This record gives sequence, C-alpha cells and structure tokens, in this order.
Amino acid sequence: MDDAAPDPDPFVRFERWYAEAHASDLVFPEAMALATATADGRPAVRMVLLKGHDASGFAFYTNLESRKGNELAANPYAALVFYWQPLDRQVRVEGTVERVAGDEAQAYFDTRPHGSRIAAWASPQSRPVTSRTELERLYAQAENDLGGVEDPRLPPHWGGYRVRPEAFEFWHSRPNRLHDRIRYERAGDGWMHVRLAP
Repeated sequence: MDDAAPDPDPFVRFERWYAEAHASDLVFPEAMALATATADGRPAVRMVLLKGHDASGFAFYTNLESRKGNELAANPYAALVFYWQPLDRQVRVEGTVERVAGDEAQAYFDTRPHGSRIAAWASPQSRPVTSRTELERLYAQAENDLGGVEDPRLPPHWGGYRVRPEAFEFWHSRPNRLHDRIRYERAGDGWMHVRLAP
C-alpha cells in the first residue's frame, strides 16, 4: 500500500483485493463478519456472506425477524470485516444500513437452491426450537404449504440489507508487526485517507 500513489477511492482498492482473494482459491472469500448492536449499544457479531457490492455498498440477505434484523431495525449501523488469511489481508467497513429493494431481494432469492428457499419459509431464525425434529417438521410443513411450487416467492419476513460505507480500513501484514493500515473516511462527495500506526 504505497503512500506515493494511493487509490483515491476505497471501492477500487476493495475490488482489487476481493478479486485477488477469489483468484487465490480461498474457501468463501465472500465470508464477512457482521457486527450489529441493540438500541442500547450491546454488540453482536456473526459471519454472513457478501451477495453483492458496488459503489452503493455491500449487500447480504437474511430473515428480517432474526436477531440481526431486529438489531438493524433499532440501530441501523453496522461494521463488516473480511479476513483473507493466506493473503495476510483484512478489510474493515463501517456504515449505515438500509433495506435492499424488494425486486432486488426477489432476484437474489430466485438464484438460491430450491431447498434453501423452502428453508427461508420454514425457519423461525434466531428463535428457540425444541429439537432438530421440530426444525425438520417446520421444513416439511413449509414444503407442503407451498404445494410443490418449483419457484417459491420471497417470504414476507426475508430480504436483504446494504451497508453503505462511511469508513474503510485496509490492513496488510508486514514483517516485525509493522503492518500497513490505511483508513478512508467520507469527505463530501469523495474520500480522505490516512495511514495508521499498526
């Protein structure tokens, strides 16, 4: 990460690193840690999969009534972390969160395997179930209720979110723990960046 010729746009740097992560045959280079918080600031973090990204932000999909869905409804801010260990790279993203448009969510839902679409109807995500047997019963019930429909529609309780970045941090491991860290923050219509001590 050369100070003499930094990328003025963090999305350009992210796209290059993300492409290199995919080219390196990593397992799930799209895996990212998603941190949310309750209205009173109690944090939670879990792994989700990046399902789309562009200059508008980073999209992922889930049950809207899940714990993360409830936290995002109460506190629409989130942080993401991508960690590509074989490349000695990490990217952090912080920003506001908005719901993905319904037609965009439907378009993604239509790409999911049939069984995953049934599971989206069946699973009361983040809520207690008495046993694995109950979960399998809920799946069978959803399958029956949908009547063998080949392409089930998007459930009303399921959709997507987009994290709109306000800040990025790119980290690259270096010898002697003198790692490279470059932080970008929004500045009007553009971005400012600064090098941070490791």
